[in-house]
Amino acid sequence: MVDKYAVIGNPIAHSKSPLIHAAFAQQTGQSMSYEAILAPLDGFENTVETLRENGYKGLNVTVPFKFEALKFASAHGKVNSFAARAGASNTLIFNMDAGVIADNTDGVGLVNDITNNIKFDIRHKRVLVLGSGGAAYGILQPLVEAAPDSIVIANRTFAKAEEAANRLAEIVQASNSAILSLPKRFEELDGLQFDLIINSTSAGLTDTALPISDTIFAEGCLAYDMMYGRETPFMAQARRNGAQVADGLGMLVEQAAEAFYLWRGVHPDTKPVMDKIRALAR
Repeated sequence: MVDKYAVIGNPIAHSKSPLIHAAFAQQTGQSMSYEAILAPLDGFENTVETLRENGYKGLNVTVPFKFEALKFASAHGKVNSFAARAGASNTLIFNMDAGVIADNTDGVGLVNDITNNIKFDIRHKRVLVLGSGGAAYGILQPLVEAAPDSIVIANRTFAKAEEAANRLAEIVQASNSAILSLPKRFEELDGLQFDLIINSTSAGLTDTALPISDTIFAEGCLAYDMMYGRETPFMAQARRNGAQVADGLGMLVEQAAEAFYLWRGVHPDTKPVMDKIRALAR
């Protein structure tokens, strides 16, 4: 019998997840199907309930439903720590005994890509996260577990940066870590330098340059844009200033691999899948 999985979002036609999970299933010999499902903006819960009734074993969740996914699991099962810390879920597991289990694999995917694929050691580094939306919240706990010396969260408005930094401080305290966590406005970054800069904003979608100084890129800096498939203004600025640059394709594949493991109990080899998706994007 073939086990059924899907990614749910709105829009969803652009999703690479069906390609990725089909490759994982073939590689590991898993009997499963995986499809992309468009849910109405006001119909997330009804769509999920219908899929559960039709025997689906789990879902990936993408924009704009990650917050709703967490609420749904809270009401119908349980929320694992990564999802709880992020305040959002990108992976749902349908369990006969526990009900709906919410998890979040975004941050683990990011850290795995940076440390395993790019071979960049986050330990004792100065980290800057640009943006304080759901994408930023999803990566905070795994970043803390990677043990940098400091994490600064910067945003256009200080209030949102402060809110995210407060969540970060809670994670730091819970982990008994000595990581320094600070909020900043973009304009307040002048005079500071960072070893790892992660752009979690959607500015690249509109080719918008962020109001950040050229001086923030320290020698040997890795500039990582969570967008993939295009050269963003952030990436171009980082290149001009001598930084190593990476896009978010590796994160996409690595977070999918973590979800695959949660569902199937098997860790797929991500490199050949990454190479395949990269080649298709050319």
